[in-house]
Amino acid sequence: MNGRTEIEEAYVLVDGVKVHYERAGSGRPLILLHGLVGSARNWRRNIDFLSRDSSVYALDLCNMGESERVPGLDAGLAATADRLAAYMDALEIPEADIAAHSHGGAVAMMLAARHPDRARSLILFAPANPFCDLGHQLIRFYQTRFGVWFARKIPALPRRLKATALSRMYGDPSRVYEGALEGYIEGLHIPGTMDHVMQIVQRWFVDMGLLRSALSELAAKPTLLIWGDRDRAVGLPSGRELQKMLTQSRLMVLQGVGHIAFEEMPEICNQAMREWLSNPVLADLKMPIKAA
Repeated sequence: MNGRTEIEEAYVLVDGVKVHYERAGSGRPLILLHGLVGSARNWRRNIDFLSRDSSVYALDLCNMGESERVPGLDAGLAATADRLAAYMDALEIPEADIAAHSHGGAVAMMLAARHPDRARSLILFAPANPFCDLGHQLIRFYQTRFGVWFARKIPALPRRLKATALSRMYGDPSRVYEGALEGYIEGLHIPGTMDHVMQIVQRWFVDMGLLRSALSELAAKPTLLIWGDRDRAVGLPSGRELQKMLTQSRLMVLQGVGHIAFEEMPEICNQAMREWLSNPVLADLKMPIKAA
């Protein structure tokens, strides 16, 4: 016996669409949301620890991971947030804490704005936000005809190139753990995945504008922001701007850590999440935390 919690793999129908999720533990519900090309597997270094105190649900958003692909599905933030609320309905979860990463963080913020009673608190790891201009040039490239063509070639690129791209998301590439890459690339080969990703990219600036307008609805929502100071995807300065808008938020900065803090420094992040979930806002978080 290794003492690890058993993780259940399951599906639930949400508006007729099969949504895949991983579940473990008991207690207050905690939903984990992945980033743009991620999956529920990204949270494998966190679920076991978090399930000691919470009923953890790590899901694959529609058209991602192992969830069903639906051609033409609305990829906008509002529609995705509404589908998340429908997912909670399907599993009879009236309210949950939401931990989310990158684009998933933007989805979580939109859920809390549109369905405020569904999110008890937010834990956001470098969430995509309207104050970040890093990557704007890349987003505009992928909005061009050539960019769309190139994006459709990404699933066929050599594994080593994908591994290099993932390592750049870490502050220290040596901390990329074995099996991490599969959580990002396995779903890319399923037809319809890249179509959905490109739809998200095509409306990126529109959605960031909508999110900015919605932030006033989140001012009183207890929110923990966790950022690595070596984040090359969603810059730390945007996190400081976001914190100003969210008056009930705390910002934890991890030194030497990149964009995927919960994978790169799981022990630190797991403990911070546990403390936060025990008493949002009042949690005795020691900031900034320097990662070894």
